[in-house]
Amino acid sequence: DATGNTASVQSPFAHVAHGGTLVLVSVVKDDITFSDPEFHKREMTLVGSRNALKADFEHVAASIRNGAVPLDKLVTHRTTLAGTPRDLAKWTHEKSGLIKAVIEVG
Repeated sequence: DATGNTASVQSPFAHVAHGGTLVLVSVVKDDITFSDPEFHKREMTLVGSRNALKADFEHVAASIRNGAVPLDKLVTHRTTLAGTPRDLAKWTHEKSGLIKAVIEVG
C-alpha cells in the first residue's frame, strides 16, 4: 500500500488463503490491528518489509531500464484500466501462473 490508508493495510489479512503468505509493505504511520484467531486459523505467514526511500525507487527504476530486472518473466498478466474490474475478478479465481499483474493507465 502506498496510500497511507490504515484500513487498506489491515484488510488483506481477511483475504489470505489458508497457509498463504501476506507480505506487508506500507507507508502507514498508524498502528494496525488484525484478528489473532483469524490469523492463526489461516496458519498464514506474515512478512514485513521496510518502507523504501527515494534512492531505493531510483535503484529499482534504473535496474528495470538497464535490463537487470527480467520484466518479461515477472509481468505475466496485463490489463487496461477499463478492463481492471473484469480481469481482477478473473485473476482472483484463476491464479495459475500469476506472478505480477500490471494495470496500464492512459
